[in-house]
Amino acid sequence: MSCGTAQRADDLPQPVWEKIQDHPCYSEDAHHYFARMHIAVAPACNIQCNYCNRKYDCSNESRPGVVSEKLTPQQALEKTLAVAAEVPQLSVVGVAGPGDALANAERTFAAFELVAKALPHLKLCLSTNGLALPDHVDRIVAMGVDHVTITINMIDPQIGAQIYPWIFFRHRRWEGVDASRILHERQMEGLEALTARGVLVKVNSVLIPGVNDGHLKAVNEAVRARGAFLHNVMPLISDAAHGTHFGLTGRRGPTPDELRLAQDRLGANAKLMRHCRQCRADAVGLLGEDRGAEFTLDRLEAPEPFDPRRREMYLSVVERERSDRRKADEAAQLGMTTPDSPVLVAVATKGGGRINLHFGHATEFQIYEVHSRGARFVGHRRTETYCGDGHGEDAAMEATIAALRGVSAVLCAKIGERPRERLAAVGVTATDQYAFEYIEASAIAWCSRQLQSAERAASA
Repeated sequence: MSCGTAQRADDLPQPVWEKIQDHPCYSEDAHHYFARMHIAVAPACNIQCNYCNRKYDCSNESRPGVVSEKLTPQQALEKTLAVAAEVPQLSVVGVAGPGDALANAERTFAAFELVAKALPHLKLCLSTNGLALPDHVDRIVAMGVDHVTITINMIDPQIGAQIYPWIFFRHRRWEGVDASRILHERQMEGLEALTARGVLVKVNSVLIPGVNDGHLKAVNEAVRARGAFLHNVMPLISDAAHGTHFGLTGRRGPTPDELRLAQDRLGANAKLMRHCRQCRADAVGLLGEDRGAEFTLDRLEAPEPFDPRRREMYLSVVERERSDRRKADEAAQLGMTTPDSPVLVAVATKGGGRINLHFGHATEFQIYEVHSRGARFVGHRRTETYCGDGHGEDAAMEATIAALRGVSAVLCAKIGERPRERLAAVGVTATDQYAFEYIEASAIAWCSRQLQSAERAASA
């Protein structure tokens, strides 16, 4: 299976499935139903990356390292309690910055202790660059943190020197190849130590065209050999307005086709995460949405007590939805007409595994590939909302058309005639006939109908 995160209970050992089934970042299935929360208790960082600048913040921006406010551990607890009371989908609390979780180890673990005591049903996870990781493995395991993400962009220090200007290690600043060599050795040591203790490790790699794009296959082989559960290859976000070195020097990010090709190059047996949204370090909600602005400190009131019955009701709904969705997918595959080559279908969705979003309200489209074995999620493409004020915007439509390059169809809950015609003019069929139906089954059904129509026309 090419996408490890799409695996289900019958594909994985039971202990592993129990760890990932409700974790939206480790399971492609779970990201339809469950929410994550990042608590921004880790402001400091011990390395400098040429793609990162933590000083920039826009409330509408989704980018790692960005936060609107930094929290103390006590504030993080108060915010988590408020979110848990309001968002029954919440299953994971993580520390992902805005700096490095383990460069701020005392703040990170203090926050985890408070959250674990108050809300023991929540999973704890952290993200790190790995430099300090070997020093904290025992504490991570003792705390019950069984999901850790390490950002590993290279295993060759010569390439690393193009990504990392410096690191701060053992009370000293290191630069160039020496810095990258130390970082690499510490990342590998930490990864091996975690996987030996049964911790699930996801490796993030930023795809940087012209720097490490030809190197990520070697990275994948190295981390898989050391037990990494998932590999997430994500695109460089490069904009001069962010003030990063790569942005200011014109280093571009990859196109969607380049990203997909880089992921596919890692091989059929690589377990890949393809649903990453490169979330803010204070993100709240389902992947693809961010409700963090609803829970800033100035908006927090004394929350209603967490009601476990509400969560249990939600879990029962999810279990039923998962079962029904899978049955619909299997039924659609039985009757499908197989395409000669994979067909890409875009979906407007706000979660739940259904086609349930108006075309004009979409800020991203989830992309599914329909092939002989059914439909699989292969990524997402961001765009601008077409109906921000109730009227279509030509510039936004052009951005959407560009984002949908190579896609054959868009499935959405509703679409107006004008955008439907604009898409048809560039060869993209847009339809709302599958509104509120399950995604995979609908993508298969649409593709099969198109192929059957083409066969009838050819034989007429």
